[in-house]
Amino acid sequence: MFELLGIPPQALFGQLLLGLINGAFYAMLSLGLAVIFGMLNVINFTHGAQYMMGAFAAWLMLTQLDIPFWAALVLAPLVVGLFGIVLEKVMLKRIYHLDHLYGFLLTFGLALIIEGLFQWKWGSSGAPYPSPIPGGTNLGFMFLPTYRGFVVVAALVICLVTWYGIERTKFGAYLRAATENPTLVRAFGINVPRLITLTYGLGVGLAALAGVLAAPIQQVSALMGVNLVLVVFAVVVIGGMGSIMGSIVTGFGLGLVEGLTKVFYPPASNTVIFVVMALVLLVKPAGLFGQTK
Repeated sequence: MFELLGIPPQALFGQLLLGLINGAFYAMLSLGLAVIFGMLNVINFTHGAQYMMGAFAAWLMLTQLDIPFWAALVLAPLVVGLFGIVLEKVMLKRIYHLDHLYGFLLTFGLALIIEGLFQWKWGSSGAPYPSPIPGGTNLGFMFLPTYRGFVVVAALVICLVTWYGIERTKFGAYLRAATENPTLVRAFGINVPRLITLTYGLGVGLAALAGVLAAPIQQVSALMGVNLVLVVFAVVVIGGMGSIMGSIVTGFGLGLVEGLTKVFYPPASNTVIFVVMALVLLVKPAGLFGQTK
């Protein structure tokens, strides 16, 4: 079997698979952030906490209610999405007319409260979640766990369906129009506040769905979204704030870049995404897929 720069193929393709899996979560989370920022102009720092809530919801459904993974894959995002809708109705709608900084500060504070409450109740140590699809396939050059392959494919399908729904459907057209000219959209009899609320619920639901998919791979813990949300914000900035396709392409692409960095220069793997962000901002401040206003 060939070697690339002295790297065995098992190590190379194994890290590429891990990069794709991380990229799948980066893409889904940054997609939710892009939807919320692009349509509502709110920097949603609670996204990491909502990702964690999705994983916890699936874990609690399994351990307390004996609800299997496949049912939790639908129910958990709905529950966390409803929580997001309540959050939008009670708090976020009061700051839409204010500067972005107020939204950032509010959601940052909410993230600290949510993560603190979960840490107080369940501690910071991780809880295991059994894989719903055990086993894997020996491809010769690497072993592919079946569930991890499923996560990559499922995340790609979810991202593309979301992109199509926002960019190519009547609902998406109403949504984008409500963002640009809410007064005109109201004239057509469309309930703009309800549309905005549903949009925030959709973004939160995407974060929770990513959390459910992550539960069998990672340990379910109150702090699982703390570091991840910083990386996801970097992904959104690189792709372009509010760009749906930018979030998808950049999320998967940066996951692969991170995986390759772990192979060839492991010490830089935790910072390579932020280095890429700095370089992109120097060359194209609006991001790779963003548009300068």
